[in-house]
Amino acid sequence: MRKSLLAHVKRVVVKIGSGVISNGDGLESARLSAVSTDICRLLDQGLEVILVSSGAVAAGKGQLGITGRPQTIPQKQAAAAIGQTQIIREYQEVFQASKHNVAQVLLTRDDLSNRRRYLNARNTVMTLLEYGITPIVNENDTVVVAEIRFGDNDNLSALVTNLADADLLIILSDVDGLYDSDPNENSDAQLIPVVEEVTPEIEEMGGKASSNIGTGGMSTKLKAAKRAALSGVGTLIVNGRSENILGQVFAGDDVGTYFLPAHSRLTARKHWIAFSKRPRGKLFIDTGAQNAVINAGKSLLPAGICGVDGGFERGDAVRLCDRNGEEFARGIIRYSLTETLQIMGKQCDEIESILGYKYRDEIICRDDLVLTTDENEEEKEMD
Repeated sequence: MRKSLLAHVKRVVVKIGSGVISNGDGLESARLSAVSTDICRLLDQGLEVILVSSGAVAAGKGQLGITGRPQTIPQKQAAAAIGQTQIIREYQEVFQASKHNVAQVLLTRDDLSNRRRYLNARNTVMTLLEYGITPIVNENDTVVVAEIRFGDNDNLSALVTNLADADLLIILSDVDGLYDSDPNENSDAQLIPVVEEVTPEIEEMGGKASSNIGTGGMSTKLKAAKRAALSGVGTLIVNGRSENILGQVFAGDDVGTYFLPAHSRLTARKHWIAFSKRPRGKLFIDTGAQNAVINAGKSLLPAGICGVDGGFERGDAVRLCDRNGEEFARGIIRYSLTETLQIMGKQCDEIESILGYKYRDEIICRDDLVLTTDENEEEKEMD
């Protein structure tokens, strides 16, 4: 069954966690080499691979005399600056030994939030693939701050999967997959081979991060799988420290946990609005307009807005919230804050007389609007 699920795969994103290629002392060159050789075998089979690699901070912290996880942003940035050169050099040496080439692509949340820069990043990745070069993507930790962080490379890998139109996301972790309970605490814990949908019950199984090397845990991997599913892409979480694990995956072996794609997928643009573009403000929507957006698939008109919070310009993403402030959608707004304050609660045929001009009847067009859930909870906390 597993082999049939992967039969369509031509382009794959492989995310390598820090726990796979590093330990408390720094980078494990032998593990990096083994995983890289695994990937080169996929390339030899004609697959296209985009690599999202953690490990830069772990690779560089030793030269700063840091043990454990760096405690300050400057420490992390310095460690990343040192480690990124080392990790790319080691990838390059292994790939070139197998007659393959790699390229480094460093991104921040801002790069994917801005539509033009998002498309530029996409064009770069696609061009590299056309030339048979494997992009190695990482967050640009040397300059990133909290406001523009992806949060973790699991999240980044899901966004890259959408950006690159990949057919599969493989997350290489230091565990075998998702268990029905914590295997460190319960010897009877069972590995779950297939997950049809990442429900709240499944998310509860993720627990919290336990590593002092990486920034994520199983919970961030489940969020990544959920986001990839909304792109119509399946996700595999497997143990990256197992020998020839990628070969086992594409041989159809029943390894790890496979998360099925969602039955109803978001378009690439709506996925970008939901997960890549950072919202800049909130619109409070009355009950009638909320029902029209959620249940009737309507655009948002000015008459349905009963309040505004935050600052935004025309073309920014905003949150749509009910009267209690609970978000239910996001969208690209067609009017600035100043304009919205003047026309909110008004009818469409009043817009031109109030402003002296009119872009559209809709404040947010349905094509630029996506319904959201608690999937975006971590972004709310960072705003």
